[in-house]
Amino acid sequence: MVPSRRFGRTGLAMPVLSLGGMRFQQSWKDLEAGAIEESSQVNLRRLLEKAIGAGLHHIETARHYGSSERQLAPLLQDLPDPRRILQSKVPPNPDPAAFEAELVTSFSRLGLDPGRDRLDLLSIHGVNTAELLEQSLRPGGCLAVAQRWREEGRIGAIGFSTHAPLHVILEAIDSDSFDYLNLHWYYIQQQNQAAIEAATAHDMGVFVISPTDKGGHLHTPSQRLSELCAPLHPIVFNDLFCLSAPGIHTISVGASRPEDLDLHLEAVALLPRAGELLPPILERLDAARRSALGDDWLGSRHQGLPRWEDTPGEINLPVLLWLHELLEAFDLEGFCRARYGLLGHGGHWFPGANADALDGEVPEAALQAVLGGSPWAEQIPGLLRRLRERIGGQAVRRLQET
Repeated sequence: MVPSRRFGRTGLAMPVLSLGGMRFQQSWKDLEAGAIEESSQVNLRRLLEKAIGAGLHHIETARHYGSSERQLAPLLQDLPDPRRILQSKVPPNPDPAAFEAELVTSFSRLGLDPGRDRLDLLSIHGVNTAELLEQSLRPGGCLAVAQRWREEGRIGAIGFSTHAPLHVILEAIDSDSFDYLNLHWYYIQQQNQAAIEAATAHDMGVFVISPTDKGGHLHTPSQRLSELCAPLHPIVFNDLFCLSAPGIHTISVGASRPEDLDLHLEAVALLPRAGELLPPILERLDAARRSALGDDWLGSRHQGLPRWEDTPGEINLPVLLWLHELLEAFDLEGFCRARYGLLGHGGHWFPGANADALDGEVPEAALQAVLGGSPWAEQIPGLLRRLRERIGGQAVRRLQET
């Protein structure tokens, strides 16, 4: 049975694995009830039955996860769980009335009566920029709407989900307006460590988003990564890594079918042995990074890099150099190709552009002009060209837009 942890000041007993609702839905379109296929509902029923039996009592979905909320509604009634924690997410809006209308729709899709039922957790979804945070926090804004619903007994705890740069996440935490947060943090991307520490200081619940997919497409790991993580599957390693970290309460399992739970349940069973299992794998992973990239690079690669907003063509150098590292050290080609292709098409969810404009719209001299503070200024243009040659050439849309 999956154990639980106190989810910060919400006081909820949160299972360490949460059932994310982003990948089991039939469609990214908000389908009418009659368009939901029986086979899709049978699959979701089997997934929920297995999750409930294993102790995954937290179900997390969102207003814009296509048909997810509508598909869940009848099965939540058919498969009762007295320990269930239900969460949905609604994006911020400059018009608080529009935000509230989306909240009403979310309740309706989930089969909840706003006059009688209560949603355990609500996240303001995608607080990814300072502007979206301001829309949430300003007097009479989205947070005020959510707080009114909470005072009326229709919502339990209020949090936010984010893909924002660290300074925006820290500002949201420091506002002390939220009970919990959903954020990215896993082995290959630990930039939000300071946010986890700040959330802990504020006694907030910490929910890690998409560790399997955004953690390196671990459903289809590279042979190199699999060898480095042996004897564990990379999913099991990454789950143990996240759940062993101080401050983290739960991680999302983005399952599309019942079998997708198996490796995550294996990780939970091994959690008491994490102190024994993780160190040799971490040592091998670190050695692979140092061998592929060199200590000089690893010690200074971030120095003097401009923000993507200040780079010609909005080329997102920090992300591109991160992808370079993942390719060289771990051969994460599929993941890196998807991330590279999303740059320029991901909006505020994945901002900035890839290197396709280099040598065209962006001459090398223009790029060099903003790299003066980097000890790798001479090498970076060639590195970007090699990255583009290896994984470029295909634009990628966010799943919600496909």
